[in-house]
Amino acid sequence: MKDRVLILCTGNSARSQMAEGLLRKSAGDRFEVLSAGTHPAGLNPNAVKAMAEVGIDISGQRSKSVDEFSSQRFDYVITVCDKAREACPIFPGSGRRLHHSFEDPAAAAAGQQLEAFRKVRDQVADWLGGFPPG
Repeated sequence: MKDRVLILCTGNSARSQMAEGLLRKSAGDRFEVLSAGTHPAGLNPNAVKAMAEVGIDISGQRSKSVDEFSSQRFDYVITVCDKAREACPIFPGSGRRLHHSFEDPAAAAAGQQLEAFRKVRDQVADWLGGFPPG
């Protein structure tokens, strides 16, 4: 049975979606990877573009509410923004909670958003490179 991982962000539109795609590609044979948001806002098209540039298709993923998973057990619950960490519910029987806050790429100026998504994608990939932590 695979360990279950839930990655949380506020909108589940960018950071957690990219993290889901990255972790699924790098360790999907060892983990069941899901993502959700405390206030889901829909999948950001720039997240899809940034991930496609590294050969990962997240266009079929959808923005989900953390409430969909409230009664489920996870081996890891990862928050990728401070707001999600503060609002993160307790999951029954869940294992480790991990946190790393990444800037919201959607907050970048309009002409700089795709570059901000690329930067955050790369930061998330670097951070997840050591997953699972020892």
